[in-house]
Amino acid sequence: MEAFYTIQGEGFHQGRAAYFIRLGGCDVGCVWCDVKESWDASLHPQISIGEIVSQALTFPGRLAVITGGEPLMYNLDHLTESLRKAGFQTNIETSGAYPVSGHWDWICFSPKKFKPAHPSIFTKAHELKVIVYNKSDFKFAEEYASKVNSSCQLFLQPEWSKSAQMLPLIIEYIKTNPQWRISLQTHKYMDIP
Repeated sequence: MEAFYTIQGEGFHQGRAAYFIRLGGCDVGCVWCDVKESWDASLHPQISIGEIVSQALTFPGRLAVITGGEPLMYNLDHLTESLRKAGFQTNIETSGAYPVSGHWDWICFSPKKFKPAHPSIFTKAHELKVIVYNKSDFKFAEEYASKVNSSCQLFLQPEWSKSAQMLPLIIEYIKTNPQWRISLQTHKYMDIP
């Protein structure tokens, strides 16, 4: 769908320069999605892997973040191999709704209530990032925390439009449950993509 060089705004790698590769196509259907234009893959041009890597190489950062839509709708083996051969660290942001493909340095697993996660993600995720839209999302977060590996980093992130209501609850929850950390969408505060 698009690719751009920016600062990773959320999660474990927040603050790092990153080349984002946003793949079109998603059938998860998050009501709060801020890139609903990514859902229909047919609306976006297909670009060769060689061209994607060439464009990424024009920037100095060597962190490539594959996102969507839902990127695991596709087999990402060849794309990630090509990025790694070019010297990139490969990270993915996924709902985990499809089997894991690709060669990853970091997997950010952000499960959604709208489509269950595929079990292949549980042992491979490096980061569990749960979007908190309402109070029931804390229970949802704990359900997934019990499924991921013990070294997985745990993050709670307020949904942007509900931040004023949810952030105080997240703060109190983390003070009581210190295995969790807060993730904020800092790129939105900085007004960058």
